[in-house]
Amino acid sequence: MIAGVWMSLLWGALAASSLMLGALLGVVRPWSDAVVGSVLGFGAGALIASISFELFEEGYDTGASVALTVGLAAGAVVFYASDREVERIGGRSANGAAGLPLALGAFLDGIPEQAVLGIGLAGGGDVSIALLVAIFVSNLPEAIGSATDMRQAGSPTRDVLLLWGGVATLCALASVGGYLAAEATGEQFVAGVDGFAAGALLVMLVGAMIPEAQRKVHEKAGLAGVLGFALAAALALAG
Repeated sequence: MIAGVWMSLLWGALAASSLMLGALLGVVRPWSDAVVGSVLGFGAGALIASISFELFEEGYDTGASVALTVGLAAGAVVFYASDREVERIGGRSANGAAGLPLALGAFLDGIPEQAVLGIGLAGGGDVSIALLVAIFVSNLPEAIGSATDMRQAGSPTRDVLLLWGGVATLCALASVGGYLAAEATGEQFVAGVDGFAAGALLVMLVGAMIPEAQRKVHEKAGLAGVLGFALAAALALAG
């Protein structure tokens, strides 16, 4: 049990480290739309593959199809409602809080997806390398964008890094939470969390990540998305 907790924390910290990396990149220098949009598109494609070959497939294989379906719907509704609240907060933000909505968005989609990493370790399972890569890559543009916005609004570098450090820490701990919960519950819970993460990520992808990539790099977003999908699918199938 203890070894599993530490392993889930290690893998969770690795996945969440891209949030801090993105924040550091955002405060060091500005990044062009071409770079951010391409990373967004690549990450979106990788997440689509992970949802298809990891989250939904593994949830279905547990045999708890009802829990999977309910989790899928719940994840979509919860993320949609939470995201609307984030937008409301963002509309009233000023100065140093300019990048807060992006940070909250990363938190909302980071918790369920990283919980799945811990679930994969429960019962002697393996971490999904495809999902790990997808999480790592998709985190970067959110953190870069938020850190850039906050610095342009006048927020001290220290405040920006503290905010993203907190988000990264909570996301890493979600992997431990997923591991412990999966150890204490059964297949219904595992399928429900898989579905919840898939539903939340799908809403985020269709509503925000893909449109933003398209806005920044236009038709190149599709090419980057296919490349991300191909890499994540190859990693999932190889595992």
